Amino acid sequence: MTATVARAAEIDPFPTDSGALITTVLDTRGVGGRLVRCLVEVPPGATHAGVAGPGGELWFVTAGDGELTCGPEPGQPPAAVSRRLGPDHGSWLPAGTSYDLRAPESGSVHLDVVALPGPGPEPAPAPPPGPAAPLISDLRSCDVERTGDRTFRVLFGPGRGCPAATQFVGDIPPGRAPVHSHTYDEVVLVLAGAGIAHVAGAEHGIGPGTCVYLPPGQQHCLENPGPAMLRVLGVFQPGGSPAAKKEAP
Repeated sequence: MTATVARAAEIDPFPTDSGALITTVLDTRGVGGRLVRCLVEVPPGATHAGVAGPGGELWFVTAGDGELTCGPEPGQPPAAVSRRLGPDHGSWLPAGTSYDLRAPESGSVHLDVVALPGPGPEPAPAPPPGPAAPLISDLRSCDVERTGDRTFRVLFGPGRGCPAATQFVGDIPPGRAPVHSHTYDEVVLVLAGAGIAHVAGAEHGIGPGTCVYLPPGQQHCLENPGPAMLRVLGVFQPGGSPAAKKEAP
């Protein structure tokens, strides 16, 4: 597995039939990982429609307001389930969930989407009949947790609606954390601020739209040279606590 740094501004988006623009920032399957991270822009009046893959999807809205409609599954009679999504809202869409996110005529919607891997070589179990209600988590309602001088808030994870993976937002003040590693596959997206990713002995400048893939056991740390806060959105699989780490000797 190979650590990777990618920048959304350097990748061309592709348009979908429903009007959305999708930028695949990282497909870690090409370097031995299992996560796929895309940035989606839904222009005014357009939609982002599809079906969540065999491992489900974790969404996070970075800008705009939209209406998310999920279900029913093909051939099922119950009515669809609709939810409003706004800035700093996360959403967990289990495997097989059909979705349609519509942007209003007055503005676009921007969101981060991380597709999780399926359960393994065996086919995923069929979703239950009827509409699959998406789970919504508002970052502002999540408890603030701390590791060292850094804070984070978990939107989804084991015991928090998503047993397969963890989605969190972390705030990194000026400074540099000790070099450390984790036991899980992780993709980190910079939401705000600027910093330096120290990965495998190399330094990478990072800013909004930069995505970093960290395979299990990869030594790394993020540095914030200041003065502003560095905010990141992380997803890792399998799920656990963002505070769990092993510092380098």
